Amino acid sequence: MVNKSEAGTALYGQTLLAGLWRENPVFRLLLGMCPTLAVTAAVKPALTMGCCVIFVLLCSNVIVSLMRNLLKPHLRILMFTLTIATFVTIADLFLKAFQPEMSEVLGPYVPLIIVNCIIICRAEACASKNGLFVSIVDALGMGIGFTLTLCVLAGVRELLSTGKIFEVQFMPDAFVPWAAMGMPVGAFITLGLLLGLVNMVTKKEA
Repeated sequence: MVNKSEAGTALYGQTLLAGLWRENPVFRLLLGMCPTLAVTAAVKPALTMGCCVIFVLLCSNVIVSLMRNLLKPHLRILMFTLTIATFVTIADLFLKAFQPEMSEVLGPYVPLIIVNCIIICRAEACASKNGLFVSIVDALGMGIGFTLTLCVLAGVRELLSTGKIFEVQFMPDAFVPWAAMGMPVGAFITLGLLLGLVNMVTKKEA
């Protein structure tokens, strides 16, 4: 027989892996498309946005899980939004205080985390129905999965548009930068190709 400890470990592992691959917010659920397309011209803003989402997702999941038994059906979306808005404000003010240049680069996309479908989805689907530890693992899985997606997308675009990543030259001197990859069209093309690749891998697994 499988004891409770082993069952709990398996549950946490499955929950974490779901966000990283099986239910990846961008590649599998197609959530959070606005920041995915808007802030992935370079890896640094993409990573910063991902860290902000992890922070907000983790904190909001913890609070929603703790108050799940007090939620009323007609007030739950309001409570989710207020909770998320509180932590988004903290993240936004932190960036403005300690990373003003990055705050300017990200512009309105950090405040828009308030209406990010990933955050509300996890509050409704997981945190409002599960205990604290499951909600924390779910937030980490989804947040890290989202961040990795942004970084992969941004890495491809930045490398092809500048030949560099984090200001480090990776491409040879003879490389001719693809200016289009730094533009909005580059985001759509790169995302489409990556989605196609993920679908191919998924079909092979099936």
